[in-house]
Amino acid sequence: MKYNINDIMKMLPHRYPFLLVDRVESVAEDKTSCVCIKNVTANEPQFQGHFPECPVMPGVLILEAMAQTGAVLAMERLGEDARDEKALFFFAGIDGARFKRVVLPGDQLRLEARYLRDRGGIAKFEVTATVDGQLACEATMMCARRKVE
Repeated sequence: MKYNINDIMKMLPHRYPFLLVDRVESVAEDKTSCVCIKNVTANEPQFQGHFPECPVMPGVLILEAMAQTGAVLAMERLGEDARDEKALFFFAGIDGARFKRVVLPGDQLRLEARYLRDRGGIAKFEVTATVDGQLACEATMMCARRKVE
């Protein structure tokens, strides 16, 4: 399955400038993994201050893009009925985050999430971010689905 930005906005509550997934390239048939794309562009607001002379994508935004990829996979794992409920996936934890390369304007982040398990309403994923086949960041992430009013 592939999804464009309009499909993604139906799945995730984030909006500009905080929607950090531009496209869903694929979701495994068994819904245990997915690949998303984030196009990093020079006109994004963070580059005005991080850093004006040498723009670098902040690590926290790379992690957020990775978390949103995990949320896409978590949404795919839900049935259609459950998607309609008023609930959100909240970032619940991160382990082993490592940054291996800087991400610059013009780069394309390939975000890959792999489902590990779900316990007590907390889903756990392994997520990587690569640029041109080079690892930029890796982490194990957790999200919790909670009802909102």
